[in-house]
Amino acid sequence: MAKILIIDDDEHIRQVCRLVFEAMEHEVSAEPTLTRGLAAIENGDFDVVYLDVDLPDGIGLNAISHITERERAPEVIIFTGASYPNGAELAIQNGAWDYIEKPAAEDVMTLPLIRALQYRKEKFSHHAPTVALKRDRIIGVSPKIAKCLDLIAQAANSEANALITGETGTGKELFARAIHENSPRADGPFVVVDCSILTETLIESVLFGHAKGAFTGAEKKSEGLIRQAHGGTLFLDEVGELPFSMQKAFLRVLQERRFRPVGAKEEESSDFRLVAATNKDLQALAGTGRFRSDLLFRLHTMHIAIPPLRERGEDIRELTLYYTHFFCRKYTVPLKGFSPEFFDFMLEYDWPGNVRELVNTVENIVVRARLDPTLYPKHMPPEIRIRAMGGMGGKRAAAGNGIPLAADPAEDLSGQPCQGASAPPDCDNGDDTLIPFDDYKRQTERTFFHNLMAACHSDIRKACDISGLGKQSLYRYLRIHGISTR
Repeated sequence: MAKILIIDDDEHIRQVCRLVFEAMEHEVSAEPTLTRGLAAIENGDFDVVYLDVDLPDGIGLNAISHITERERAPEVIIFTGASYPNGAELAIQNGAWDYIEKPAAEDVMTLPLIRALQYRKEKFSHHAPTVALKRDRIIGVSPKIAKCLDLIAQAANSEANALITGETGTGKELFARAIHENSPRADGPFVVVDCSILTETLIESVLFGHAKGAFTGAEKKSEGLIRQAHGGTLFLDEVGELPFSMQKAFLRVLQERRFRPVGAKEEESSDFRLVAATNKDLQALAGTGRFRSDLLFRLHTMHIAIPPLRERGEDIRELTLYYTHFFCRKYTVPLKGFSPEFFDFMLEYDWPGNVRELVNTVENIVVRARLDPTLYPKHMPPEIRIRAMGGMGGKRAAAGNGIPLAADPAEDLSGQPCQGASAPPDCDNGDDTLIPFDDYKRQTERTFFHNLMAACHSDIRKACDISGLGKQSLYRYLRIHGISTR
């Protein structure tokens, strides 16, 4: 018997699904809204979720990734009467099991369920031996990083070519090394080829090597990087920069694992495993003829997309702690404590340079703080503080100087509105006076959290359920806007 959840605002659909699935001897629950459905998933252990697209409080398609990122996540089957452009494509890309349009015959409705349950039975009944994944300096426990680590483990247990994509500074080489260090080739070499710094005149000699006398200055035979990777892993960094003229030649190397050094009469072979990385959209480059589509197909056997740091805010605190301790040991200075406002600023900044920028910033902070026992926002580089404070207002500026956040003028020390104090600003007050966008955003955000806590009677759990925020994030926003939790 499996546990099935139906999330659909149509009572008739919920009743039909319940009758059909209970007749199959499954336990069925049903919810009419996305909010209540997600809360049920949070508190339950479902095997399959039938999810409508058009719901009173949200779009089901947007919730798929949130559902499937959970540990032992249920399979999601989109069951909708709405016609969305590319709806099926979006559903599958986000991790849905299937996409069914209403009305549907009973067999069309139940076959995906049968197959999903068969898959789950096989998946959870055959566990591979648990092995600790070597993940040197890959810090984080967010669902998106956990998904990447799962893909690293899968890639490490195969010889398939792997393509790692992500913005500059996300740590693509760290992930490539993790694949190598967790693979049977871990004792072999890990050879890095930075395609962005190789000129067309040099790249052939660098990759394939050359024979003695092949060109002026070639006084002895040189072994190319492809040969050096024999028995190990060849990492092509920034593969999108590989000159088009070399892409065909490299395609043959991938197919045959054979190549001819410049000026040599005989071919050589190399037994290597390929991992490539890029911050470019290779699909788009292939569409405009700037990257060979056949090479892309070869590289894309396994794909690991590393999320930018702004999409994994849950990891910022752990990254900060790890690298603060790392640099304290490196520079032999005392370990640091942290003020709450320090992490507020770290979490508020959007980190356009991703993990690399965070690491450099933390090193800068440790060097500046030296013997100071506690880190405050004032220890941060000014440009970080200014950018993070955008739209935060005077209270945040005070916090940046290590001054405790004051209570809101409209509230007494208990957090209750003062007598005669005006209510939080209402965005629909008919006032046509325009204000700076950052001020408007700050006012609107404060109004939302003020009303949220009032509606929940300061029940944090209920506020988290309604807002969709984690407890840590909710407390952070309440602290930013000076809203009491009492």
